[in-house]
Amino acid sequence: MPSFDVVSEADMIEVRNAVEQANKEIATRFDFKGSDARIEQKEFELTIFADDEFKVGQVQDVLINKLSKRGVDLRFLEYGKKEKMSGDKLKQYATIQKGITGDLAKKIVKTIKDSKLKVQASIQGDTVRVSGAKRDTLQDVIALLKKEVADAPLSFNNFRD
Repeated sequence: MPSFDVVSEADMIEVRNAVEQANKEIATRFDFKGSDARIEQKEFELTIFADDEFKVGQVQDVLINKLSKRGVDLRFLEYGKKEKMSGDKLKQYATIQKGITGDLAKKIVKTIKDSKLKVQASIQGDTVRVSGAKRDTLQDVIALLKKEVADAPLSFNNFRD
């Protein structure tokens, strides 16, 4: 029976490449000369360091630009509060969301059931497995979810025939 998984996870290799490119650009830009502006990555957490509020915004802009050029959906980022460090320096945390939340999974299953397509959808941890008798029906489900669920970045993988 053909099936696929609906997941919500960023390509971490592309995220790492975007962070490295952003750090390179920050190091060479004239307006950051002599400042301690940088981005550090630990697994699913990014930390933005800068000298003041304005430069934190500038570093975010560089990061967003690099992420979008690498094809990473910006809805994966969730920014935390800005914290003061020693002196006037600031740091801000940004987490990269991974997995589908329970509410979103329920919304996806409800959307699939309301469509009256002949498929079964089940929540399995942080993914939603969709299975059906025909491949074409599964492709219709993918098109439906791309159109209906716009509040989270979804990807479809593990397609089995």
